[in-house]
Amino acid sequence: MSQSRDSGQTAAPAGAAAGGDTTRERILTAAMEEFARHGIAGARVDRIAKLARTSKERVYAYFRGKDALYSAVAAREYVVIAEATQMDPSDLPGYAGRLFDYFVARPDHHRLITWGRLELPGTRAVADDPDQAVIARKIDQLRQVQQAGQLDPAWDPADVLALVNQIAMTWASQPELSAAAAAHAVDPTTAARRAAVVTAVERLFPRAH
Repeated sequence: MSQSRDSGQTAAPAGAAAGGDTTRERILTAAMEEFARHGIAGARVDRIAKLARTSKERVYAYFRGKDALYSAVAAREYVVIAEATQMDPSDLPGYAGRLFDYFVARPDHHRLITWGRLELPGTRAVADDPDQAVIARKIDQLRQVQQAGQLDPAWDPADVLALVNQIAMTWASQPELSAAAAAHAVDPTTAARRAAVVTAVERLFPRAH
C-alpha cells in the first residue's frame, strides 16, 4: 500500500528541536488538507506554506518536493489508521467495522490515500516504510491465528487482509453508491451500511470462538 518513491526528506534544518519541530508538524498537517482536497498534481506548495504559517523555502528545507511531502503525509496516515482501528486477527468483522467507522468520520483521509494510488501508480514499497511495516505485522498476526486454528488456513493471509480492507472501505471508495443507498436502500442509514460490511466479513472470516 505504500506510495513512497523514496524518503525524499532532507535533514531537519539547523535549530530544529530535538523533541519534535512544530513547523514540520504544521507543514504535514497543512499538506494533509491540501493533498486530500486537490491531489498531488493539483496541490500547491505555496498554499501549504501559507496554511502552515511558514514559507515555501521552509517547506523545501524539510522535503525535496511534493512527492516527498505526500509520502511523509501518507506514511503518517497509515500509522494513524492502524493505531485507531487496531486489528484483532481473531475478530476480523470487528476490525472491518472499525475501519468503516474511521473512514465515515474522515472521508478526507480516504481521499488522501486514493490520490496517491491514482497519481503514483508506479511507485515501489521500500522495506522501512511505516505502512509496509504495519501491513507485514498484520499479515503475520493473521498467520499466527491460522496456526492456532482460529482462521481457515486455506486462505493466504495476504488475501485475507486485502479482502477485509476492501470490504470495509466499500462505501468510502464509492460515494456515488452511498448517495444512491441513502435515497433508495430499504434501510438508508449509515448503521445499515456498517452492518452489511460486518456481516460480509463475518461470513467470509467468522470470529474465533
